[in-house]
Amino acid sequence: MKRQLSRRLVDGLGVFSIGLGTAQLVAPAALNRLIGARDDDRTRAVHRWAGGAREVTAGVGLGSRRNPVGWLWARVAGDAVDLGMLSAVRRRAGDPDSRRRAAVATAAVAGVAVADVVAAVVITRAGNRAPVEAAARITVNRPVGEVYAAWRELENLPRIMTHLVSVQPVGEGRTRWRARGPAGLDIVWHAEITSDEPGEHIAWRSVDKETVRNSGRVEFRPAPGGRGTELRVHLTYDPPAGKLGAAVAKLFGDEPSQQLRDDLRRFKQTLETGEVVRSDGSPGGSDARDHLTQRPGHPLPA
Repeated sequence: MKRQLSRRLVDGLGVFSIGLGTAQLVAPAALNRLIGARDDDRTRAVHRWAGGAREVTAGVGLGSRRNPVGWLWARVAGDAVDLGMLSAVRRRAGDPDSRRRAAVATAAVAGVAVADVVAAVVITRAGNRAPVEAAARITVNRPVGEVYAAWRELENLPRIMTHLVSVQPVGEGRTRWRARGPAGLDIVWHAEITSDEPGEHIAWRSVDKETVRNSGRVEFRPAPGGRGTELRVHLTYDPPAGKLGAAVAKLFGDEPSQQLRDDLRRFKQTLETGEVVRSDGSPGGSDARDHLTQRPGHPLPA
């Protein structure tokens, strides 16, 4: 829950930053009138480049969720600059109305600064790690039912997902997932199916209080032109702080979606060439699974 709130906080400030920066870039004269500042080429340039460009850049950075702490503290620094400029505007204001406008603007920016400081502190304490997200899709030239059945046997996933070592049922609809991280570090978590519509989708998530929070959803759709099945996958991993979080982030690399696309290509090849997929717990074992094949068109064994 805390991480979800942190993500929403970062996303909200990112949208706000982009909106404010866009206003500074496209309407600096209106902003000068709003805050009681003298409207000339110099003050418009300050709005555009010292304010607008900075805000848009910070907003895009926050939206990417890469190094959110750095971008948030950059916003805090920008707020301090803005408060200094507004203080100067108040001192130079030539009439009461301009001073009043500058005072109102100062109060508004001070409120934003407080929100930015709070967000920066919260995200810093949360561990400075954004979720690892991956999404990909591929067309498999096999019927929807067959593709669904192959994926539904979760024990087969390590056969196509290179970062996984095993997926084992543990009872009560839950499974134990094990991945091999850097330096031989094993990363383990438990998951449960949250939604399962045969031939349509499968969704799962880690159970409460797991060290590695994660969720996934796979959708199965008939491909246009009778070309088989369009498979869409979205995965989210929420790395913890510390060394384990660093290991999880490194596990998926800098391009997790590319890794997922590679995994889906292996899945596609397995189904289209008729290779038998066997889990470590199957009678043939992990050694046999690399050598056995079956005729195309036959469903994968359970």
